[in-house]
Amino acid sequence: MSKPIVAVVGRPNVGKSTFFNKMIGQRLAIVEDTPGVTRDRIHGNCEWQNHEFMLIDTGGIDPESDSGMLLYIRQQAQLAIEMADCIIFLTDIRSGVTANDMDIANMLMRSRKPVVLVVNKCDALGEPPLELYDFYSLGLGEPYPISSVHGHGTGDVLDAICEKLDFDSAANEDEERTSVALIGRPNVGKSSLLNYILGEERTIVANEAGTTRDAIDADVDNKFGKFTFIDTAGLRKRGKVEDGVERFSVVRSLAAVERATVCVIMIDATVGFTEQDSKIAGFAHEQGKACIIAVNKWDAIEKDGKTMDMQRKKLMDDFSFMSYAPIIFISAKTGQRVDRLFDLIKYVDGQNALRVTTGMLNDLLARATARVQPPSDKGKRLKIYYMTQISTRPPTFVTFVNSRQLFHFSYQRYIENQIRETFGLEGTPIRIIPRERGEGK
Repeated sequence: MSKPIVAVVGRPNVGKSTFFNKMIGQRLAIVEDTPGVTRDRIHGNCEWQNHEFMLIDTGGIDPESDSGMLLYIRQQAQLAIEMADCIIFLTDIRSGVTANDMDIANMLMRSRKPVVLVVNKCDALGEPPLELYDFYSLGLGEPYPISSVHGHGTGDVLDAICEKLDFDSAANEDEERTSVALIGRPNVGKSSLLNYILGEERTIVANEAGTTRDAIDADVDNKFGKFTFIDTAGLRKRGKVEDGVERFSVVRSLAAVERATVCVIMIDATVGFTEQDSKIAGFAHEQGKACIIAVNKWDAIEKDGKTMDMQRKKLMDDFSFMSYAPIIFISAKTGQRVDRLFDLIKYVDGQNALRVTTGMLNDLLARATARVQPPSDKGKRLKIYYMTQISTRPPTFVTFVNSRQLFHFSYQRYIENQIRETFGLEGTPIRIIPRERGEGK
């Protein structure tokens, strides 16, 4: 399900990053009492009243500046405004309404996006200061007084945001349609594969990194089922991501992974595995997505009877952290094994949504602990009382134990392997959460 996007914008040094950190519950954005510390957009998940949305922090906007870095920051903020479903305009009660605030308000009104006007640094409790009423002059409706440092008033802001977002349209997306993100480094053939599947030149294909700038959705209905393919911009090493448009593309690509149910991680057969491939796959793994490793440009490789087996073995070593992901060798140019790719997508999507009954899990647990005794430390042995599945996408299991410290990673991996051996779960990560008896739900 696609999460709505909310962008935080405003002048430099009004407390956007402090507000962002407070909203997502972690110190992700750098906070410093100096204008211009935040340059790029930083994104994080925010949850309120059983609703989730993606929050984006931006650099301070100076509408009149044409200097290099400030111009770049302004472009970044404008890109965030374009992609947002709702905008938080953060201002500062101490400096009052400034000419720059008026310019930014006019920019936001031209965007025709829903805006929540927030006045920061109202740190005192009780009645809001009289200066708050000056902010009605911005023409953006009711100003919400808050303190980003102490958290006062942030609940009212979150309520206002949720009122302006359409969560029902996201919840009512066609559940029969499998959402597939094509991810990978630049120039591995993501757009070529999508064009072959669509049978048309839907996306620009060029032998140049960075041709695809945005995440492009395309619905495909065929004999295999209903799919939505998302062609994403190639993800390069952070140090090589240069211009503002490309940084914007990276955010959209990561957002595309979040809203997909299956990620096809594309590798260039002529280049082989790289460190960046591992990082891209790692992001999909952390998000709990069903994954397939597709080795593209297989038609350009000189082969003998052992080439594929050798490449498969090497890739299994390279992607050892996600050994569950099936590997397929394809050619977007000739269409080699693309039909087989559709079968794999349907299969791993079903595995990602698989649910196992508690009875079957505990039968497996009894056999597994009898075969390999749980570890012990200083005379105390790990006891696993029972196990149950609490969610899917990815399959997540809770094990109730006498001591989490005794439930070592190696034994968790053993239990995971036993689950996979018994129930399959190919193509999907598994989460195992140890919990001691007596802990809260």
